[in-house]
Amino acid sequence: MPEDSKADVPPNHLSIDPRSAFYNEEVLRRDVGIRFNGVEKTNVHEYNVAEGWVRAEIPTAKDRRGNPMVVKLNGTVEPYFRSTE
Repeated sequence: MPEDSKADVPPNHLSIDPRSAFYNEEVLRRDVGIRFNGVEKTNVHEYNVAEGWVRAEIPTAKDRRGNPMVVKLNGTVEPYFRSTE
């Protein structure tokens, strides 16, 4: 696969949490969108395409440290770049 086409595919595993090993600021600047089971999701904190899951925020709940509570959902994950930088 040529490097140009590989650069237009988001990584297999990505997180928006800077404490995560899968956090990548350069990729996140390109505005990654997620379709989960065919539906656009805007509350995804982390995803893994190969394992078929996302961690999505529950908007009304916080954990004991004050961070948004997240739930792991299994299904078809389709990441894509919204911007074409």
